[in-house]
Amino acid sequence: MTIEKSDSFYDYQKFIILYVDDEEKSLSTFKSAYGGQFSILTASGAEEGLKLLLEHENKVGVLMTDQRMPGRSGTWLLAEARKKCPNIVRILVTAYSDMQAAIEAVNTGGIYRYITKPWDPSELEMSLKRGLEFFMVRKERDELLRQQLSVFRNAMIADRILGLGFLARGLSQHIRNGLVAVRTFLDLAPERAGVEGTRDQEFWNNYYVLAQRQVDRIVGLLQELWSASNTDGIQFNDSVQLRNLLNSVIEAQRDAIQGKNLQVLNSVPEALPEMKVDAPRFHKLFEFLLKDEVSMLPEGSRMEFTARHEPGRNGDPDMVVVQLTDNGPGLPTDQLRMVFDPFVVRNDSPSEYGINLMACFFIVHHHGGKIEAETVPEGGTRFTIQLPMNPEQFQNLQHSEQTLQRMLLNQTGWEDFLGGE
Repeated sequence: MTIEKSDSFYDYQKFIILYVDDEEKSLSTFKSAYGGQFSILTASGAEEGLKLLLEHENKVGVLMTDQRMPGRSGTWLLAEARKKCPNIVRILVTAYSDMQAAIEAVNTGGIYRYITKPWDPSELEMSLKRGLEFFMVRKERDELLRQQLSVFRNAMIADRILGLGFLARGLSQHIRNGLVAVRTFLDLAPERAGVEGTRDQEFWNNYYVLAQRQVDRIVGLLQELWSASNTDGIQFNDSVQLRNLLNSVIEAQRDAIQGKNLQVLNSVPEALPEMKVDAPRFHKLFEFLLKDEVSMLPEGSRMEFTARHEPGRNGDPDMVVVQLTDNGPGLPTDQLRMVFDPFVVRNDSPSEYGINLMACFFIVHHHGGKIEAETVPEGGTRFTIQLPMNPEQFQNLQHSEQTLQRMLLNQTGWEDFLGGE
């Protein structure tokens, strides 16, 4: 049985039709004829029309413009609209003698269709309805595609986090077991040195302290990575003021910062709204990030924390964008791609293995955000962290994975969806 969609299936006033024409009579006629059925905006010139389009770009579904107008032409407006708002349905109104303009509009403006003057009222009404329907269906398709690609991304990240977390826990246990013999040797070394003579006792004592520190450091790094990847007990019940939290993190690493003569600026505004977080993990996020920067940057370098609040749009939650920018040597493109992978050597330093940044990646992901690194044009590296003000507003990841599994069961439907126009 075939079900035909009636006009009542669509809300034709949900999105705006923008009509551009230099003839005031045409604009008034259009509004009086169709104002009861559609949401309408009008402009008397191409440049005014483009300004209105950009002001209402999230609400305009159809742009209809006359071709011949003083100043800029309709084809110019359609071409600009195609570049700036490519999803909007574009219609050109021409006279019979302007067929070349219609051809140009097809080539440069990617128009949905062209209509000749004087238009037939019922035919134009049908064209506007079909244009809005086309816009709404394509918008829904794009939104669905965006959501499902986000599910793919989250599922892949979740799998990666789970695998690396278990790897960190397993390595921690195996390394701890394997180092028992080393620890035994180190424990006996000072004693043995004392038995055989005092000449090497100072050497053995120094070696013992250094080796013990490195053993503890390796095991500690792996334990931190496992802790960051583990979601057990994670709760977003804590309200934090980011500027104050960063001040405490910077103060805790004051000795290491001063030891390399580094300058760390906290330029996060005091007026930034409080964030709902898992406080212990959130504190660790910036501790790891700063610790990595301190270890990587040359002496005398400078780094700065900044942040801004971005209100949510179209139902999305409010976000905070945090950036840490340094003036160091920057990172090559190949290292930028791997900077959040553990055990990747950075800056040819065999003593650092990227575990701190992988832990940052885990914590940011669990808070519903994302973290990226880039080399800034003037030199240096910038880390950008996007975090929701309240992570609980994000869809539960487990539910996303179930959606993904159900979707993949219908292989044919998914292929048709991806191939749809």
